Amino acid sequence: MGEESESTNLVKNLLKVVQELGEIEIDNVTLDVEQLELIIQPIVSSMISGARPPQLSAKQAQIQQLLEAKYATPLEQYPGRVVEVQLGATRSEGGSRGSVVKIGGERTMPFYSFEAENPNRPAFAMDIFDMPLSLAKMVKMHYEDVMTDPAAWAKRCVEFGADVVSLNLISTDPLLNDTSPQTAAKTVEQVLQAVDVPIIIGGSGNKQKDPIVLEAAASAAAGERILLNSANTDNDHKRIVEAANKYGHSVVAFTPMDVNNAKKLNKTLLSEGLPKDHIVIDPTTAALGYGIDYTISIMERIKLAGLLGDEDLQMPVLAPASNAWGAREAWMKNEDIGPRELRGPLWETITLLTAMLAGGDIFMISHPATTRVAKGLVQDLLGKTAKGGVVEDWVTALG
Repeated sequence: MGEESESTNLVKNLLKVVQELGEIEIDNVTLDVEQLELIIQPIVSSMISGARPPQLSAKQAQIQQLLEAKYATPLEQYPGRVVEVQLGATRSEGGSRGSVVKIGGERTMPFYSFEAENPNRPAFAMDIFDMPLSLAKMVKMHYEDVMTDPAAWAKRCVEFGADVVSLNLISTDPLLNDTSPQTAAKTVEQVLQAVDVPIIIGGSGNKQKDPIVLEAAASAAAGERILLNSANTDNDHKRIVEAANKYGHSVVAFTPMDVNNAKKLNKTLLSEGLPKDHIVIDPTTAALGYGIDYTISIMERIKLAGLLGDEDLQMPVLAPASNAWGAREAWMKNEDIGPRELRGPLWETITLLTAMLAGGDIFMISHPATTRVAKGLVQDLLGKTAKGGVVEDWVTALG
């Protein structure tokens, strides 16, 4: 037993040296034998097999490394925050709205709930006009009987789920009906009496007349905290700002696809006395297939700049997704690219979804299916949808 123990200890010591050094080289040893027989004792075999891990090929080692890798979600903490803008005012706040809509307030990018909880969901405004106009057939079929009555048109939009009604006073255009600002203001009053959701008021796009029309609309809606659409670098934005401040409204700051111009206009409006939480940025929304990649870039840059601390870009973003109907692929009759009854709202929905993921806070919509599907998508993206749903359901919901 003593010799065996001594032998075992010797083997253990030798193995330890081999493990530490990898090999043993013996110098100046002479073996003068006629026959040499090496006998590996069982204990040595077991110790060797236990001491050495199985050898892996380089490829196997890489796979093993991947299997053992741990993923940690990269998290950003932004020093800035987008301001919150309230649309509408209840009776206790001096208005007559049944509810208000708050947009903005972000601490992180849209739907990055693993980084921070943004306080407000996207809001959806549906377009109405103060006179009948040419619309895509798939849109017009839902409003044809109310297009001569803006108040009834507004009610229809609320029935379709609109959070906000966007009234466009296009009849004031001197090249159309040249409706007076006073008559336009009466239309504003009729719409405010017909529905109790917040209102956006837009002009005709005429840079000389719009400030006068918006001023009259602001007076008619005093205390209702409407959103005047819009101030830009070409019109009398100072007059619009003064009306907004006098009657307690907010203003859309519109610039076409340029972050620097958006920043410059915001600085101007702020210098004219418009509070930061009364400004909504409209950087222009291009339709799917018509430059939507520029929309993604512009909106993301604005949102990130605000979160990173640029105080001149810390305002919510408005995105007119209804611009999608300007793309002929949305409405033209061509069965080779699918039925336009489905293709149209799908075009508008994709445009909206893209802008929503890029940083949009409030959206203008024409088709009722877009509003319905967009609200469901928000629930999905916030993880509020009941389990068991099918991702493709949002497409079939357009029908």
